[in-house]
Amino acid sequence: MAKSRDEEDYGCTLSEATRTIARVELREDDGTKEEALKQFRHWIEKHPNIKRCRTDAAFLLRFLRTKKFSVPMAEEMLERYLTIRQLYPNWFQNLDIEDADIEAIIDAGYLIPLLERDQHGRRVILSCAGRFDPYKHTSAQMARAHSLVVEALMDDEENQVRGYTYVNDESGLTMGHLSAWSITDIRNMLRCIQNSTPMRHKETHFINIPSCAIKVIEFGISLLNDKLKNRILVRMLLHKNVEELKSAIDARILPKEYGGEIPLSEMIATFKKTLREQRNRIKELDDMYIDVTSTDCQYVSNDNLSGTSGSFRKLEVD
Repeated sequence: MAKSRDEEDYGCTLSEATRTIARVELREDDGTKEEALKQFRHWIEKHPNIKRCRTDAAFLLRFLRTKKFSVPMAEEMLERYLTIRQLYPNWFQNLDIEDADIEAIIDAGYLIPLLERDQHGRRVILSCAGRFDPYKHTSAQMARAHSLVVEALMDDEENQVRGYTYVNDESGLTMGHLSAWSITDIRNMLRCIQNSTPMRHKETHFINIPSCAIKVIEFGISLLNDKLKNRILVRMLLHKNVEELKSAIDARILPKEYGGEIPLSEMIATFKKTLREQRNRIKELDDMYIDVTSTDCQYVSNDNLSGTSGSFRKLEVD
């Protein structure tokens, strides 16, 4: 049988060191990968409610690697990923660097992947709360900026295997930031992302946390399922200031404003170039479609999620 274009186009881009990590941590080898992709594509083709979906290896491996090549769990995550995009288009669709508001948020330096990886080879995503203007931009625009950034990173195979490190600078956080999100929105967002986003979250660092934010962070963590909650608590590191952060993150890779070598403005300009190069691919994600009104989805129940059919069953995170 002739191979499909999706199969023919794939060529593994992992470094030798990352291949070793994939084998040890994810049980990945060429045979396992080929068979898993074959099963995954067959499931998508036969799914009664998935009408349009990417089936290229770079996209499907996001889910397979996050779920350590458990095909049923990867299928479940994909169904949820497609579903939240349908249920919450204000958060997960229309991701475009040429949207003036989204570009302004990126230009301000609110959220930026650092140019170099950390000592573990992970991509580092820096967020700076004080660089987001809650009186000029909405929580939905904030969510779309986050979605745009991660969509630009998730097809990278090194990222899929090595995972992500997060650095959250909470200096400049105000009550305006906190009040931009309702409790319902926080609850729904966390329910959406905790088992629907195909990313290996490895470490989370917080610096300069004001007292008003502690309770919000604790509340957000309390909404997660026990397994993910425990994982976050173990991997969440609090630092009083940038100097303490440097004990965990190589200062050289940080923006110059944090003691590094490259100014934040240069990092933003470089990343915006990447976003423009990927603009069409990211916009085409909106072409994917799953019928969320049907009762036939294997992993999506009919429970109400903020007034919309297609809520999620409670599932453990591996």
